Amino acid sequence: MYIPKEFREDDISQLHALIQQNYFAILVSSQDNIPLVTHLPFVLDTTHGPYGTLLSHMARANPHWHSFNSTQEALVVFQGPHSYITPSWYDNPLSVPTWNYAAVHAYGKPRIIEDVTEMLAFMETLTQQSEAHFEQPWQLSGLPHDFVEKKLPGTVCFTMEITRLEGKFKLSQNRPVSDRIHVADALQASPDPLGQEVSTLMKERQKK
Repeated sequence: MYIPKEFREDDISQLHALIQQNYFAILVSSQDNIPLVTHLPFVLDTTHGPYGTLLSHMARANPHWHSFNSTQEALVVFQGPHSYITPSWYDNPLSVPTWNYAAVHAYGKPRIIEDVTEMLAFMETLTQQSEAHFEQPWQLSGLPHDFVEKKLPGTVCFTMEITRLEGKFKLSQNRPVSDRIHVADALQASPDPLGQEVSTLMKERQKK
């Protein structure tokens, strides 16, 4: 990922926060020089590895998992909030449009989880993560054990210790302070929820 120094984010806590808030991500790898891309939900374990460890699963019918091996690196792309930025928000009219956004790239070598107990524990964690905002969360543990066991063979669970972590928070840091304030205020007043989230990120950085 191309990251000019003013947009680079190295704070692991900030990178982890974006991953956890935007955990439906894109897994990218290749096989025989052919790109493979799958959209998946991820769980981040911050306690294992220098940058954390990701866990996910896919349908066994998806051939993507056949590309996993001990030598080939994979990439998971986490897309945070983003918004179009119009030059009309700048003091200088001689400017061009751009896009503000936050993204995190996590690299590592996926490893397939074979242990049934470990698979079930991951599924339970992912379910709890996804159901957390519901008043009456659904629980995997409420299903009959034999029903769950019949479903597992059709699923491939995997873990990926993060060996490289890149963060890009492009939030008008290359613009004058007055422009940054105008952009953040305009996005906050926007009806677009993503624009409002970008505004929040910008204002957090203005306080630093």
